[in-house]
Amino acid sequence: MSDWDDTDFAILRMLSQDGRQSSSAIAAELGVSQPSVWRRIARLTEAGVLRGTRIVLDKERLGFGVTVFLGIKLATKGRVSLDDFERAVVSIPEVQTVEHVLGRYDYRLKVVARDIADFERILRRRVMTLPGAGDVEANVLLSEERLLGPL
Repeated sequence: MSDWDDTDFAILRMLSQDGRQSSSAIAAELGVSQPSVWRRIARLTEAGVLRGTRIVLDKERLGFGVTVFLGIKLATKGRVSLDDFERAVVSIPEVQTVEHVLGRYDYRLKVVARDIADFERILRRRVMTLPGAGDVEANVLLSEERLLGPL
């Protein structure tokens, strides 16, 4: 981390807001040369700090008006249970992220649905039938603000 300076962090902050920005636009905004920005981006990429470019889809415009975070505690533990659960959960298209966590629950899922009735269908027919699924807690997302980290 000591290899990165304020300009590197400014570049990272700008790219995290819009990964499609050109090195010329970033250079103009920061008041540095375009080749310098290009070299820094290449160095950050080679170091593994920058990993790909992401497109953020507007879930509401695509018809997915409800986001729910699920905490799932497995009824049975063991390597086979974890593997079976993970293999099955990634096949559910409405599940956006799967996180294996430490704490009250074993997994945290981010699920999108068209509405609450659609979410209930997903929960009953897909999530509750996952191998090893036990206790489930649902938290419906009310609002979301994109915050940038310490960069």
